[in-house]
Amino acid sequence: MSYAKALSVGLTGLTGHLVEVEADVAAGLPLLALSGLPDAALHEARDRVRAAVTNSGESWPNRRITVNLLPASLPKRGSVFDVAIAVSILAGTGVLPLAPLQGVVLLGELGLDGTVRPVRGILPSVAAAVRAGVRRVVVPLACAREAALVPEVTVRATDTLRRLIDFIRGCGPLLDPPALPEAAPATGPDLADVVGQELGRRGLELAAAGGHHLSMIGPPGAGKTMLAGRLPSILPPLSDEEALEVTAVHSLAGVLPSDARMIRRPPFQAPHHSASVAALVGGGSGLARPGALSLAHCGVLFMDEAPEFGSQALEALRQPLEDGVVALSRTGGTIRYPARIMLVLAANPCPCAPAAGDAFCECPPPVRRRYLGRLSGPLLDRVDLQVRLLPVTAAQLLRDGEAPEDSATVATRVARARAAAAERWAALGCRTNAEVPGRDLAGRQWRLPAGATRPLEAALNSGAISARGYHRVLRIAWTITDLDGRDRPGSDDVSEALAMRMGRLV
Repeated sequence: MSYAKALSVGLTGLTGHLVEVEADVAAGLPLLALSGLPDAALHEARDRVRAAVTNSGESWPNRRITVNLLPASLPKRGSVFDVAIAVSILAGTGVLPLAPLQGVVLLGELGLDGTVRPVRGILPSVAAAVRAGVRRVVVPLACAREAALVPEVTVRATDTLRRLIDFIRGCGPLLDPPALPEAAPATGPDLADVVGQELGRRGLELAAAGGHHLSMIGPPGAGKTMLAGRLPSILPPLSDEEALEVTAVHSLAGVLPSDARMIRRPPFQAPHHSASVAALVGGGSGLARPGALSLAHCGVLFMDEAPEFGSQALEALRQPLEDGVVALSRTGGTIRYPARIMLVLAANPCPCAPAAGDAFCECPPPVRRRYLGRLSGPLLDRVDLQVRLLPVTAAQLLRDGEAPEDSATVATRVARARAAAAERWAALGCRTNAEVPGRDLAGRQWRLPAGATRPLEAALNSGAISARGYHRVLRIAWTITDLDGRDRPGSDDVSEALAMRMGRLV
């Protein structure tokens, strides 16, 4: 037989497409031609596949070989098709039977010695195969644990092309995915380590309970970084859907932990202030890779020393904060990565930033304004909670008696508040207060009494807050109500929410 085909998967961002790798072996000048919009890495598969086949003990056909990847209009990238190309060529020459290949997706890169090497994006590739109705996959042994995270799929692994060929001929078995090691207990920073800073702790709890963005401005040593690093410890675990999506993003970026477990804890990303726009939102030549925004999906993006980031990098956050998606447009098309995050900004009040507070600042007023002015108004308008921290006093640092609340205690309140919000907004398809559209907050069913919103209306009429800020204050007020276990916000809740929004002490 001179024609055969095998199945594989091509990725465009996180979106996977089933790809038919078909091979035609015909008489003619010995040649391997690839078609179907292959990239440079896929073009080089011609040499990799030939060396891998011969070093696996098989004869390379000295005939004209045409390999086509369907659909031909879809760009194909990477080395994930190597195994499927090798098998389809051998089946086309008649040395491998076709029956064992029916309904099986083959993924993996070939080494010159015939080893099957791991590739990025195994989890979204296998998930795409399942969505296309394929329930059996063969993957590199190093990726088998990751592939097995996808439900309703039979995963088999191979370490060499020789083992796969023997399996197809019925001469030997493939490998089962290695068993997962016992999970280590979750560890990490705890809120009990934070002394004082009741206002900062309150802002952190509100951010966690409502899914709000948070900024903290205060002198060095006030606890901004400590607070931000403990935010994941009070967030609820990811749902099954969120965990699969977050794990898929990390798999595509090549940063999935070696034990290949499903990521259940909200991720935490803290890029350095020298990070470029591409490092934050994603990019790169060829296929645009996910950046820190997408790696923090369903978790926290912490930008310490926020005014030190480049202005382009900061302004690039504005649209993803609104949409929850990063859209990267290239000549080959647009790739979308999820980016539903909680943004936490931390900044000193001025360049000199004395630890003792503003009373010891040596910066002229124009310098102070220019420094914090690097955080533009449109960006800060998208940050719900804007907290100003004071230096920790000796009385707070050295006090004896009741210990600060730990993360477990706060996380219980946060989970209860999130459950109340999810039940209230279920008809709107929202899970947190931060997601609720402004038109619904102002609608008849959820509109607050005029007496409760009077301070908020005065702030809007005076220009102290924008229309966007008006709705964000309402969302914070609902979060305060949820934490307190009440049904509707009152005037005190709205006043506290307004103060937390405008960076005033409450």
